[in-house]
Amino acid sequence: MNETNGSVDIMELAVELARAGQSHALATVVWRKPPSSGQHGSKAVITSDGELHGWIGGACAEPVVIREAKKVLATGEPTLIWLGQDADFAGMHVPEGVLTIPMSCQSEGALQLYIEAVLVAPEVVIVGRSPMAMTLLELVRGVGWHGELIDGSAFTSDLMHSGSIVIVATQGHGDEEALETALGANPAFVGLVASAKRGEAVRGYLSDRGVSPEKLATVHVPVGLDLGHTTHREIAVAILGELVQRRAAGELRQGSFEVLTKVEPEEVIDLVCNMTVAAVPENRPFDYHDVTYYFCAPGCRVAFEKDPEKFIKREVTC
Repeated sequence: MNETNGSVDIMELAVELARAGQSHALATVVWRKPPSSGQHGSKAVITSDGELHGWIGGACAEPVVIREAKKVLATGEPTLIWLGQDADFAGMHVPEGVLTIPMSCQSEGALQLYIEAVLVAPEVVIVGRSPMAMTLLELVRGVGWHGELIDGSAFTSDLMHSGSIVIVATQGHGDEEALETALGANPAFVGLVASAKRGEAVRGYLSDRGVSPEKLATVHVPVGLDLGHTTHREIAVAILGELVQRRAAGELRQGSFEVLTKVEPEEVIDLVCNMTVAAVPENRPFDYHDVTYYFCAPGCRVAFEKDPEKFIKREVTC
């Protein structure tokens, strides 16, 4: 995804993500204190995997904005954050709900940012025309999700994107072809309406056709919560129930074929400016007395190198 600078480009990116079914956060600078590089009205898009596109401030601000944006995406609740020096908050009335985050960035600037979630309703592509499939379509739309019902013969990969949830409900009428098409598009979730025995037979056929074991293992069959012997309407309820349950648990990862939990890097404090940074090689690691420290910017690392004990003692006394 290309980096963008202007607010217009950022909004175009937000629209592009929404069309692709990818939820994201939008951060807007609503106030600044010079010499902060963030400008009034500057915007940035933060994706669900923590990538920031746009410009809302320097290296000190970005890690905090990404961290808070992830929280906003998890809760759906917007937030207003205030990044500044301790002196910026002294004697100031901070309205209820505003999150103040002290930092001792060398620029001595300050920012207030409004961060909001853009949560895209799930898109469910139902392949098949059985009574169960039609009932599922009604239920999906009834909870405010996007739903499309497609004949197996008309089902093609361009009808899906990386955030799609695909339910193959052809029920013996072209299961193999529909499932192979779905797997080829790498959607977020693929479920097959069939018994476990039938599912193994379909997997075997696709394995013989060269579909990888990793992809076949991600097919959910039988899809739906186990409600015992049920009618077609109850099967539809069971399928929607599983999808709601998985989404609430954060298991449906948009933009990925697999249902996985991404391992986030450990977060540590830059002892010089007190900003949160990820413990990754890109954040200028420095080893001192068998401990690795990380820094948001080169200036912070240089300051620490000159007198590590000064900053370590300050941390202990805080």
